[in-house]
Amino acid sequence: MKRIKRRAMLKGTIFGGTVAIGLPMLDAMLPRTSAAQAGTAPKRIVFWFTANGTRQDIWSPPSNMDLSGHPLHAALAPLSDKLIFLDGVDQAVAYDSIGDGHQSGMACLLTNAEILPGNLFCEGNCDAGNEQYVGWGGGQSVDQFIASEIEKDVFTKFKSLELGVQVRSSSVWSRMSYSGPDQPVPPREDPNQNFTDFFSDLDSDPFALQLIQRRRKSVLDAVMDEHAAFQNRLGYDDRQKLDRHLQSIRDLETRLAVTTNFGEACVTPEVALPGGTFTQNDMYPVTGKAQMDMLVMALACDLTRVASLQWSRSVSGVRFNWVPQVYDEGHHGLSHYGDGDANAMADLLEINKWYSEQFAYLLGLMDGIQEGDNTLLDNTVVVWVNELGKGNTHTRRDIPFMLAGGCQGYFRTGQHIDFGGEPHGKLLVSLTHAMDKPVNTFGVPQYSQGPLSGLTT
Repeated sequence: MKRIKRRAMLKGTIFGGTVAIGLPMLDAMLPRTSAAQAGTAPKRIVFWFTANGTRQDIWSPPSNMDLSGHPLHAALAPLSDKLIFLDGVDQAVAYDSIGDGHQSGMACLLTNAEILPGNLFCEGNCDAGNEQYVGWGGGQSVDQFIASEIEKDVFTKFKSLELGVQVRSSSVWSRMSYSGPDQPVPPREDPNQNFTDFFSDLDSDPFALQLIQRRRKSVLDAVMDEHAAFQNRLGYDDRQKLDRHLQSIRDLETRLAVTTNFGEACVTPEVALPGGTFTQNDMYPVTGKAQMDMLVMALACDLTRVASLQWSRSVSGVRFNWVPQVYDEGHHGLSHYGDGDANAMADLLEINKWYSEQFAYLLGLMDGIQEGDNTLLDNTVVVWVNELGKGNTHTRRDIPFMLAGGCQGYFRTGQHIDFGGEPHGKLLVSLTHAMDKPVNTFGVPQYSQGPLSGLTT
């Protein structure tokens, strides 16, 4: 095959050397303007996961939404006008799915799709001779759908951010985000690495920032140049494959080239990093706080529009030793005692109260960042999710969902709604509408016909 001469050469000097790129500089290679750069605050969405159900008997607020004396949610009282409590929302699709209660509750949570058949994970006692094996979740999760839709309009440094606190495993019990069927998205659990990945660009020294960007560019240019040399030796199908790969490189280059022009709120956060001990049980609180601090600043700096924070995983065995009232037993074990066990119920109250206090901390950080006439929280919807309604029955009915923030006035906050058994797929549809990426169904259509009523202004 005759060699084709390069039609254009882009030359530059990087660290004293010349770099030549045998590809044209297309419009698609240029950073797309972000809303933050244009001076308009964007909408964001955050998913907040806790495990093993809740105390359903005391989860809901009083009718007047006064949380000041609430046994679980007193810490949220200052923000009650920015909350929506959702009762009577069932994960109906999970009852059609294979897998145990925790497996289906987790994999179906953001996908509204059944678990795929497979041989990856065993349900129950795998030595009993009656094993049932399952695969991964069976659809794209709503966070990844929204992130992919946003990416069509604007580049951020990260398409989405999935953060975790001691998730510790790779299984259907531990994954709620899916880029597609059988494609789980793992959370980032190392806060030290996250700090470097997120904020290395936020340097007050313009020269230092320039060096970072030039290093990145030099690497990408070299890769693209190397690929270009193969073009004349490939057939049509292989060239198409190569073009798709080059596009992914261009997208990466664009994403890395996005610089910040955000407001005074975008600064390198002060984070108490847990060091190499972040996997230890007793480091759970400090690791979680570090992840929250970085998550909020990542949103303020417009590093992403879509994020999640996953506290442990379903079947979480975290021991809450830092809460004096809680007996030294794993959360999952405590959640399986009967309702008549007063000690276990008291322990579960304290565990859920502690999570509510962490939620209040996150929301307080977000509400303290001003964005024009609104706050970061006002421009966001934060969704508290759980794989179960109640731990000792493994019910996927009456899941403890809570929304915080109005998503720029889309949601009518400061209310408590009992939906009387509506499928949670409708909530996922509502979230796509809130983020201006509306669909009529999400996941299994049977359980997601339109959005939930009563949530909007």
